[in-house]
Amino acid sequence: MTYSFMFFFNNVLLGVGLAMDAFSVSLANGLNEPKMRKSKMLSVAVTFAVFQAIMPLIGWICVHTVVEHFKVFEKFIPWIALILLCYIGGSMLVDGIKNKDESDTKNVKSLGILALMVQGVATSIDALSVGFTIAGYDFMMALVSALIIALVTFVICVAGVYIGKRFGTKLSTKATIFGGVILILIGIEIFVTGVI
Repeated sequence: MTYSFMFFFNNVLLGVGLAMDAFSVSLANGLNEPKMRKSKMLSVAVTFAVFQAIMPLIGWICVHTVVEHFKVFEKFIPWIALILLCYIGGSMLVDGIKNKDESDTKNVKSLGILALMVQGVATSIDALSVGFTIAGYDFMMALVSALIIALVTFVICVAGVYIGKRFGTKLSTKATIFGGVILILIGIEIFVTGVI
């Protein structure tokens, strides 16, 4: 694999798809704490970005430990990526459609560090499966991929907190639906590229 336009484009899209849960939570955080300081807004975005970067790398390491010992497993990676991303994307679609008319607001006064860490893990756990989608990359490419995902997540989460402070969580279900569609499309693209 090389650092091509498609490499960067796919990773930006992957970042957008994975960041939608964090975006929704950022919207809710902004709504719940309308007087949130800029430093806290940045710490929310950094937390989500760090978790979104770490999880794919953990997944990549897991895949490479398994693949190095069981080469036959390699041909199943496109299938696993397709199944995982379609499952995650499908779940996001279902959640977004189900909760279309519901508000994500909670009566939380101030976001604590423990709550933020839990949110970071909860919104990034699905990014573990990205280890399968980037399994064809060497470690440096996987690291660049994780950093792109982190940067995209950071920007989206800063926007999410800001929008949440301004307009509330009306966009959160649309973001979840959009993220689900993106993850499904990336799963199909990885599958088609890996099998052909």
